[in-house]
Amino acid sequence: MSVTVVGARGFVGGRLAQRLAAEGAAPWTPAKGDPDLLKRDLGVVYYCAGLTADYDRRPFDTVEAHASLVSEIIRAGRFERLVYCSSTRLYDGLPQSEVDEATPLVFDPADPRRVYDLSKALGENLALARAGGRGAVARLSNVYDGGDGAPGFLSEWLIAARTSRELVLASSPHIRRDYIHLDDVVSALIAIAGGAGIYNVAAGRLTSNAEIAAVFEAEGWSVRFTGEADPPPPPNASAVRLAGLGVRARPVEDVVRDCLRGLKA
Repeated sequence: MSVTVVGARGFVGGRLAQRLAAEGAAPWTPAKGDPDLLKRDLGVVYYCAGLTADYDRRPFDTVEAHASLVSEIIRAGRFERLVYCSSTRLYDGLPQSEVDEATPLVFDPADPRRVYDLSKALGENLALARAGGRGAVARLSNVYDGGDGAPGFLSEWLIAARTSRELVLASSPHIRRDYIHLDDVVSALIAIAGGAGIYNVAAGRLTSNAEIAAVFEAEGWSVRFTGEADPPPPPNASAVRLAGLGVRARPVEDVVRDCLRGLKA
């Protein structure tokens, strides 16, 4: 069966395409705007296109990436399976401390910053309700990696550790997030292609900046935060469904420790 990665020039899609190629799948990685996307048989589609950091500045591009293009792919119908990459950010603002894939989502449509959540939710709906039972959704939590150009706070932290043992971070030790390494995300997406419904691609636990800083300090780095904010943590997203596919995120402390020891080697 053929494989297509939409968004293969991005952070997640790029690593996924590399893994698939290494395993002999030879994925097709169409460029943005390639007209053949709606004309050829796509096989298993991993839909990794999207905007993250600049969604508020580019709201119309966000809607195009998160909902319009996947709508066209689903309408064309030339695929066997479709895995749609969404985000656990859709749980933000919910009052529960613990959530899972069945937790109802709540959005304020008058909030301009909700364009990210609403467009992702529409993409999810199309994949689940309009793909003829061939769609699945992967809600990704905070993905990190230590490679060049990797986005996100923890990624930038690991990259900075390459050149300095004294790190000053514009954040607070009290901030808590669910972190999952990019390679574990790729393993999850490949597994989800054989599943159905929604899966939280997450570690299933929140880790504070202070806990990660303790790993850095134990390995010989000094870490100082410039802030002391202590906002309410986001809901903790269950990873039980993902574990049912045989995928479990490695603890962020272990991955960070291994990365730092690699830098010292």
